[in-house]
Amino acid sequence: MLYLADIFFTILHFIIIGFNLFGWISYKTRKAHFITILLTAASWFILGIWFGLGYCPVTDWQWQVKQKLGETNLPNSFIKYYGDKITGLPLNAEFVDLVTGIAFLLATLASAYVNFFYKKKAKSSTHTLQ
Repeated sequence: MLYLADIFFTILHFIIIGFNLFGWISYKTRKAHFITILLTAASWFILGIWFGLGYCPVTDWQWQVKQKLGETNLPNSFIKYYGDKITGLPLNAEFVDLVTGIAFLLATLASAYVNFFYKKKAKSSTHTLQ
């Protein structure tokens, strides 16, 4: 059961990360994306006051599962954990956090733009029948 929980949290993480990065692109998901960005920022910066900057409850829950499965020396970041796993290299945690922060900032700016400043242009009616 713990293995299934670990798989669930891994899939959930990748869905959240993917949606945070690209959910602003589709008109249909822009509002949900902005809400998800706000929730992520609240977790990182408000809950981060008590639990450490960049705190993610999903990571916390997954690390609890991984510890019960016997894993030790888990990094603070899910992205670093999987970056290490995928590359086979011990990535620099500060570099991973910097890239994560920049990507999050860019996605946040894109979301703010498409939700509050971008206006879809109406199709002009230049092709009228006479």
